[in-house]
Amino acid sequence: MNDIIDSNNLPQHIAITMDGNGRWAKEKGKNRLFGHNNGVEAVRDTVEGAVEYGIKYVTLFAFSTENWNRPKHEVNALMALLVSSIHKETKTLIENDIKLQTIGNTRQLPKKCQNELSESIELTKENKKMTLILALSYSGKWEIINAVKEIINNKISKADINEELFKQYLTTKNVPDPELLIRTSGEHRISNFMLWQIAYSELYFTDKMWPDFRRTDLKEAIINYQKRERRFGKTNNDK
Repeated sequence: MNDIIDSNNLPQHIAITMDGNGRWAKEKGKNRLFGHNNGVEAVRDTVEGAVEYGIKYVTLFAFSTENWNRPKHEVNALMALLVSSIHKETKTLIENDIKLQTIGNTRQLPKKCQNELSESIELTKENKKMTLILALSYSGKWEIINAVKEIINNKISKADINEELFKQYLTTKNVPDPELLIRTSGEHRISNFMLWQIAYSELYFTDKMWPDFRRTDLKEAIINYQKRERRFGKTNNDK
């Protein structure tokens, strides 16, 4: 098996649905927050691995609009973890030349979260090696509906609406669509993540729970991606 990444055939953008924290913790007889806390190390190692492999954009599905429906104590704990993680990891982002961005309805987040995010985004805005995008209070349906509302508010002529214009109203307007979407924990669902952007993404599912995911697993996903033939609706005989 070829276990070397082809640097000439890298996905520019990898999106990851970080799934399985709760089940991982349950298997160990712990509460869900134990899983979320251990998921932070997976984020750190995976992001550093992405930089090492030459990936330009990584989007992490960190908190969906549906996650607000979880028990209040879990949501509060997740928000506290988000604040502490951003505070601790900003130095690591700077050291690795990583720019931080967010997508989603971040105005729904607690003020302390918003402040930590704003500070980290400001401190990393000149970084060039990679862009890390956190999807927070995000869903694909929310994003598309929000784009439609903005187009209506701007009184755009129906004749002027096309794919390129619509993309300019998405939260990812300055970011290439992900070529590769990874989901951990064995679930084979999109779960309302980047519905517009993943139209032609390659999907990679692994049984590994998110807290156990590491850069070696990211490498395996990239090599798997590089073995695929991307046709974009054409046949392999089309030029």
